[in-house]
Order: sequence, then structure tokens, then C-alpha cells
Amino acid sequence: MKPSHTALACLVGVIWGVNFVFIDLGLRDTLPLLLVALRFLLVAIPLVFFVRRPDVPWRIIVGVGLFMSAGQFGCVFTAIHLGLPAGLAAAVLQSQMIFTVLISAVVVRERPTAKQITGIAVGAGGLALVAAGRFGGVEGAAAVLPFVICLAGGLSWGIGNVIARLAPPSNGLGLVVWSALVVPIPMVALSLILDGPAAVAESVTSFGWETWACVAYTAIAASLVGYSIWNSLLSRYPSAAVAPFSLLAPVVALAAGVLILHELPNALELVGAAVLIIGVAVIAVPRWRARRTMTSALR
Repeated sequence: MKPSHTALACLVGVIWGVNFVFIDLGLRDTLPLLLVALRFLLVAIPLVFFVRRPDVPWRIIVGVGLFMSAGQFGCVFTAIHLGLPAGLAAAVLQSQMIFTVLISAVVVRERPTAKQITGIAVGAGGLALVAAGRFGGVEGAAAVLPFVICLAGGLSWGIGNVIARLAPPSNGLGLVVWSALVVPIPMVALSLILDGPAAVAESVTSFGWETWACVAYTAIAASLVGYSIWNSLLSRYPSAAVAPFSLLAPVVALAAGVLILHELPNALELVGAAVLIIGVAVIAVPRWRARRTMTSALR
């Protein structure tokens, strides 16, 4: 990759990592599913009137909207709302790559390589350590429930990845914008069911600057700017050369959680997060890069 494109890929990783700080900020005065609805409403409107609909079937657009957007972020926002540290949530969410490989093996008949199986095993071990750390630091359902919900977000993202891969090549920004239309109504409906009309009404009338800062950053910076750069890089380079840069996001999120939000995951959670990221890196980083790095080291 050109140095300028490498810098852009790193920038996206930083943008996506800081994203979790803004999510935590927005959840201080807004219900999680309502915040997801606001985020994707801003992603879709008004751009849907100016960005051409991608040349893919509606089932792909709806599937990406429901799983990659609504399911993923609905679970993550809820997990953070229930007490999972934002930085730790970013790490657990990387389980999406493990789920993507496993689901692809079943749906697309892509047989996992030995390297991918190794990465899955390492990543699963990391998740087990994070879970053990949660049980050691928090009592009862407060320990396991947010972790499981965030893990479900990774599963939803993995399903969305496979759906997106089944589509023919298309305009990446168009898919982001048009699939965002699918999100707001289901999220508001679920919030009405789970939180109740009174809580939703109270949340709507109490939107503060934190909510709008969160919505603006997550919609404009994380979704529109981040994914536009990301899709542009994917159109120029093999996905194996671009995908590893997404691993910057959980590292940045964990650091930002400590420095900005004063989140202090326990030692076992931090070790588990690191092991999980290593496992995902084993899956994501292409073999040629590892060989080239080893050759350079021998020199």
C-alpha cells in the first residue's frame, strides 16, 4: 500500500476506536436502541436522496441493515449500557471475524485453513479469559449478560459480513446509506417493547449535548467517513491487505477507555482481550506479510 493509503487505513482504525468513547458518552442520557435508531437515521437522511441505490437485490440491503447495522450496534450499545466497559466491548466485538469464518464454512462452503483454525482457537481462548475476568470482577447476571449480548453483536456482524459477500460488487457508500434505512423503525419498535413507551418518551425529551455529539460522531465520522475510506481502500487493494488495520480499533478503544473514560478492566479481562486480538490477527493477517516480516528480521 502507498504510505498515504496506509495512513488513511490507520486513521480509520483510530476513528472506529474513538467511536466507542462517543457511544459511552451518548448512553449517559439516551436509551441504547433509541440511540442506534438516531445514528442510522442520520446516516440515511438526507444522503439517501443523493446517493444512488446500490445495484444489489433488496434482500441484501435489508440483510446488511438488519445484521451488520441493527443487530451489531443494537447489541453493542445495549451491552455498554448494561455495564460492559466500552474498550472491552470493542475487543469482544472482534469475535465477528471468528464468526465470519465459521458461518462462511457453512453457508459459502469456504473451508477454513489451518491458519484460520489456529486463529479461531486462540481467539476463543481470549474470549474465555474475558468471560472469566468478568465473573471474577462483577457479581451475578451483571457479569455475564453484557458480555453475552456483546458477543451476540459479533455474531450479528459476522452474519452481515457473509450476506454482504454474497452480493455482487457495488458502491460501498450506497450500501451503507441505503441499508441504514432498515435500522430506525425496528430499533424504535424494540425500544418501545423492551423499555416501555414512558421510558422512550422520557428519553426523547431529555436529549442532551452528549446524545447529539454521539450521533454526529458515530454517523458522520465512524459510518460515512470511516466506511467511505475503508471501501475505497478495499477497491484498490486485496481485502487481506486492508482488513488487519481494523485491529487498531479495539487497541485504540481500550486505551481511550482508560485515558478518557477512566475504565479499568481487570488483569484477566485485559489479557483475554489481548489474546482475542492476537487470534483475530492470525486470521486476518495474510501469510505473505508474515513471511516478508520474517525475511526482513533475518536480514
